[in-house]
Amino acid sequence: MKTRRHAKILELIQEHTIDTQEELLRLLRNTGFDVTQATVSRDIKELRLVKTLGRDGRYQYSTGKTENLDISAKFFTLFSDSVLSVDFAGNMVVVKCMNGMAQGVCAAMDAMHWEGVVGTLAGDDTIFIIARTENNAIGLVTELKKLQLNK
Repeated sequence: MKTRRHAKILELIQEHTIDTQEELLRLLRNTGFDVTQATVSRDIKELRLVKTLGRDGRYQYSTGKTENLDISAKFFTLFSDSVLSVDFAGNMVVVKCMNGMAQGVCAAMDAMHWEGVVGTLAGDDTIFIIARTENNAIGLVTELKKLQLNK
């Protein structure tokens, strides 16, 4: 449950400008998570979310701009716990996830800034990735499949 909640938090801060724990709590409850303010506070600490200045001049929760080992470790854990398969065709990569996990995995993946990735799109259980070239897609699939093997 904690992994799913963390994935949802990453998704929510990517999609919304969230500047308070109360707002994050409300959004989590609206999406079906029965959480307390103390749980949200712990999750923010565990995910190491920080407040950064947004484009609108307001501070908001984010994972930060830098790719660091903490973000990498969280992505790898989320990925290995949630992904069922990875495949590609041409420059397109398809990642199949456990039901309800694709958007969280995709948000975490976007925070990693993978080289050669043009864009991503996530549904409920599938992530669609467009790579710049077929070679970028092959390289990405190779790296992602290594993460799957670490289960």
